[in-house]
Amino acid sequence: MESKSDSGPASLTSEELAAIEDEGVLNKMLDNATDFEERRMLRAALRDLLKKKRDKREQERGSRQQDLKQQGLSKGGTTGGAVSIGRASMNQQPPTNKPPGKSSPSAGSQASPTVSSALKCPPAAAPNAKNVKQMLLDWCRAKTEPYEGVNIQNFSSSWKDGIAFCALVHRFFPDAFEYSILNPNKPRENFQLAFSTAERLAGCPPLLDADDLVRMKEPDWKCVYTYIQEFYRSLVEKGLVKTKKRT
Repeated sequence: MESKSDSGPASLTSEELAAIEDEGVLNKMLDNATDFEERRMLRAALRDLLKKKRDKREQERGSRQQDLKQQGLSKGGTTGGAVSIGRASMNQQPPTNKPPGKSSPSAGSQASPTVSSALKCPPAAAPNAKNVKQMLLDWCRAKTEPYEGVNIQNFSSSWKDGIAFCALVHRFFPDAFEYSILNPNKPRENFQLAFSTAERLAGCPPLLDADDLVRMKEPDWKCVYTYIQEFYRSLVEKGLVKTKKRT
């Protein structure tokens, strides 16, 4: 059984790749692939799988909302209607209650005391910091390339809705959560999901705080860069990323 996965997608057609419905399998094959055409086929298969899952979720959500609406009409439209609206708003509407200035800490935000210090991001001191920064940015871009809604161009605005963080974490832990149901209009939830999953599964310290990031127009690139460095380091320690020595 392992010999087929070791041989990679060279022996697989696009149709056979499309039949694979396990993101983890495709991700592993993508990590092992070296040929450009193989990687192109695998990225396309992974993109199609994520889109298929998202479409299925939206279809199921629409069916549930329709059922709830029908139940509300049959009961006079009070209780059922309220449930339907609540479910729809949870999945579709952007957050409206943004506290001005200082905000009271949210219920699950225990990281706030550590964040104030974490957000005071020190400037990179290494002489080759620019090369390292570009290499890390290229790595993030390559790992999230199959994910719809992610277009990493920098360490600031590209991360402001939390989707890029989620995609990067999901790339290494595809069973941790369902990427296809994430909502870019809910950045706080996306940040919390990505950071908590990275801490739980990769051992990455929660250097960033969702509430602080939401208050910013754009995340501070030094803070995001520092966090991604920590995440990368955690993956290396877990053996999920192999560093290569350049000659």
